Amino acid sequence: MDAYTVAVVIAGGGALGVVVWLLAKLGKALITIAEALAAAAVVFLVLWLGIKAVVWALRQTVTHWRTSLTVVALLAWWHWWAWASLVLTVGAVMGALTGWRLLDLTSFDAWAGRHLRAWWLRWTVYAPKLPDWLQACGLGMKHDAAPVVVAITSFGRALGRNRRPEPAQLPRVLGVRSGASWDLVRVRLVPGQKPEDFDEAARALASARGVARCQVRELTPNVVSIDFQRRNLLTDPVSCPDLATLDGLDAGAIDLRRVWAGRTEYGQDWHIPLAGGHTLTAGATGAGKNSVMWCPLVSIAPAIRDGLVRVSGIDPKGMELAYGRRIFHRYAGTGTDALAVLDDLVAAMHGRKTRFAGQVRTVPISREHPLELVEFDEIGALTKYIDRKTRDAITERVALLTTQGRALGFTVRGYVQEPTKDTVPVRELFPRRICLRVSAKSHVGMVLGDQAYERGAWANRITETEAGVGYVFGEGIREPLRVRAGWVPDETIKQLETFVTGPTSHDTTVLAFPTTPTGPTGSTHGGAA
Repeated sequence: MDAYTVAVVIAGGGALGVVVWLLAKLGKALITIAEALAAAAVVFLVLWLGIKAVVWALRQTVTHWRTSLTVVALLAWWHWWAWASLVLTVGAVMGALTGWRLLDLTSFDAWAGRHLRAWWLRWTVYAPKLPDWLQACGLGMKHDAAPVVVAITSFGRALGRNRRPEPAQLPRVLGVRSGASWDLVRVRLVPGQKPEDFDEAARALASARGVARCQVRELTPNVVSIDFQRRNLLTDPVSCPDLATLDGLDAGAIDLRRVWAGRTEYGQDWHIPLAGGHTLTAGATGAGKNSVMWCPLVSIAPAIRDGLVRVSGIDPKGMELAYGRRIFHRYAGTGTDALAVLDDLVAAMHGRKTRFAGQVRTVPISREHPLELVEFDEIGALTKYIDRKTRDAITERVALLTTQGRALGFTVRGYVQEPTKDTVPVRELFPRRICLRVSAKSHVGMVLGDQAYERGAWANRITETEAGVGYVFGEGIREPLRVRAGWVPDETIKQLETFVTGPTSHDTTVLAFPTTPTGPTGSTHGGAA
């Protein structure tokens, strides 16, 4: 080996040593930088998780402030006064609440029970279980599905997904309120959902919850209330008002736009408008149409007695209204007599129109111009099942009264068994509808309108033992309301006759159109027909 080669080797070794030295220094610098970046990342991650935890805690505190305050109070009590005093205090409070409930269930439920029940049901039933119910009922929302990748090679076709599908997004529970018979669960809709999606799933949600009835109410465009009925408050008959308590009542104190007619499924009084509220009631035989008819008349008995309300009766069957015939200022039992009654009412309506045109928008109810209330029992018998000429004339008069009579003090209340358009051609002119028990699901839509059944009006599922139970829809009612009309026994109808007209039992001078004789007094009419 010559000197040149040795020099080259030495120079190469030195250069390699320098490179190694430089790489070592660079490696140490990179390690230092990586350690710094890792430390910074850890700090940032910890800070980010801490901020998220604080924000989550604040959100939970604000959203569930009752539960949060209770937990904080219990922990503070445990910390400062030990567990023994906490157990004794909680036991004393539970004992006091139990005693209150045993002594006065009504006040307990109003002030404490419903809040405790709502809290318990939220965290033990609806928060953990409702998402699964919603997903099982098809109320989840998948915004995008995982795309399918198809690869074609010389060896064949391969299918695969480039990413895993995301789980369905579900509505979030906002709150729970609990009443005597209903649980009201508010949920926020997922973008892409609409309240009608929940209407269609009401039956499935009721089955998932294990209750007989579920109703969906739209609170805001993106929030709905899913109402579950835990207990049926309309199982027992509802009594009509006692005429003895109405004897001293002044007729002017009766609000004819809010007349008591029974009870609602929420345990509240059910009121209906008689002034300015044309009503069509549909129901099968025995469904309780006559409870809907007679109960409001009992409620306004002082107004009828003092002349503020004048009732006309059209009774093709000649049985139901005939049992309380002396109540009616006009009465008809045949198609010809019904046409005469309607002609007289239309003439009186035109007279008021001439008298008040340009002076007022609504005729004030007075003894001189009383509310003309028409009770048209089995309206279908005279709008379909008689000769065509009389039928068309009656339909025309009813249409005039329902389209023009509201502001003039004329109200028509019709009752029908078969609510088809052929039977009642003026069906759409009644703004308020009541659907009692019907034999077909399609009848619900005919009476209450499209989608009524999907929104909870399950009138075809009412049993024969629930006479007077039905669903109300119209005039500001956004969802079908389940009600039960007050039951009026036969003796109350006779008492109403005496209350309105006096003790004379055979006086018929107030009847403008007397027709067939009254029915046998031993028949039963007050229950349900």
